[in-house]
Amino acid sequence: MDMKEAAAAYESASQYFLNLARGITADLLDIHAENEWSARQCIHHMADSEAQSYARLRRLVAEPGSGIQGYDEGAWAVCDKLGYKDAPVENSIAIFAAVRAGSLDVIKRLEESDLAKFGEHSESGKFTI
Repeated sequence: MDMKEAAAAYESASQYFLNLARGITADLLDIHAENEWSARQCIHHMADSEAQSYARLRRLVAEPGSGIQGYDEGAWAVCDKLGYKDAPVENSIAIFAAVRAGSLDVIKRLEESDLAKFGEHSESGKFTI
């Protein structure tokens, strides 16, 4: 897959998620199987995860070899202050859309040679673009 195809796939995946997130009805947001996340929790997680990815991508492009900090996704999900269980999803959907659009702008400017850039992830070691 070349960079144009990769960017198109990224953009398509972004739109797919946004369509799902925007289309879920309020009565379905909090339904979940035992020990699984609800749609609300998944939407909030996606916003946080994409915000982390946005920062990591930019760091790897501008500062190859730098450290990439991991985070405990499960701890974020159960932290009441972050609102995964009850906060409205509109802000998280907007955050997801904005950071994915920002990352897409960068991805469209990448060249094949940029894919070799990497950093050191605090939990999993070598972390590439």
